[in-house]
Amino acid sequence: MFSSKKRLDKAYKEAKVIEFDNDSKFILFSDCHRGDNSFADDFANNRNIYFHALKHYYSEGFEYCEIGDGDELWENLSFSSILHAHKNVYMLMQAFHKENKLHMIWGNHDMVYRNPAYIKKYLHSYFDKKLGKDVPLLPNIEYHEGIILKHKKSKQELFLTHGHQADWWNYLFWKWSRFMVRVLWKPLNVMGIADPTSPAKNYSELIKVERRTKKWITQNNNLITITGHTHRPRFPEPGDIAFFNDGSCVHPRSITGIEIEHGEISLIKWQINTNDDGVLQIVRVLLEGPKKLINYKTI
Repeated sequence: MFSSKKRLDKAYKEAKVIEFDNDSKFILFSDCHRGDNSFADDFANNRNIYFHALKHYYSEGFEYCEIGDGDELWENLSFSSILHAHKNVYMLMQAFHKENKLHMIWGNHDMVYRNPAYIKKYLHSYFDKKLGKDVPLLPNIEYHEGIILKHKKSKQELFLTHGHQADWWNYLFWKWSRFMVRVLWKPLNVMGIADPTSPAKNYSELIKVERRTKKWITQNNNLITITGHTHRPRFPEPGDIAFFNDGSCVHPRSITGIEIEHGEISLIKWQINTNDDGVLQIVRVLLEGPKKLINYKTI
């Protein structure tokens, strides 16, 4: 697994296939980096925006695809402290899961979810202090390196993966990166110093990751590919290289994601806005699209 191509090939080959049609509705978020609600928890600033948006999608019958780095398991030693900090979020995810509408992908910051034993220990159930016993959380939940959304009629495929396959350091040496984040970059992050190994905070690394990903897409007949990892939203026009990025949920004062509905794809943002009476409200903003998926032709 020494090249981006081989790593992406593997993720695609082993991806879970989910069939959909023009009546299907998906919301894609990534890079939530849910933490323990400490000063280093980047998710905490946007948690109300995220929770409101996810409630909207649940009530509207969407399926939720989380495409990596949902939980911040580099800065935090275990999932338990994260669950305690953001329990309302996980109860909402539980509601999606009960309806078979929760689809999970692991990224570099939650790469421990490659291990089914870890998932079973921490995510299938949790200890409820009030009841004094273990209760179900996300029973039998599975994480994947990739997911393929395959249209029932057109057979068009959309490949979802976190995108760190094109970032050799954060894929192959993630344990070393995790160690450095815990002992060095987490305390420095509190003081406003960014981790230079993260493509989300290092522009030159971001460009390299995107270039490798686009090269793989062109080698695979312009397969629609949707990633996260770099935190930079991308929404190509039909005819361009079909490389999408849903952004992240840790932008300053907003979250971004990708919606798939009516056979169309859109890039959206949820943010806090002020109405004419000065009342703060959370609103959805359409950034790009909608564009018909079928217009993104293979080469």
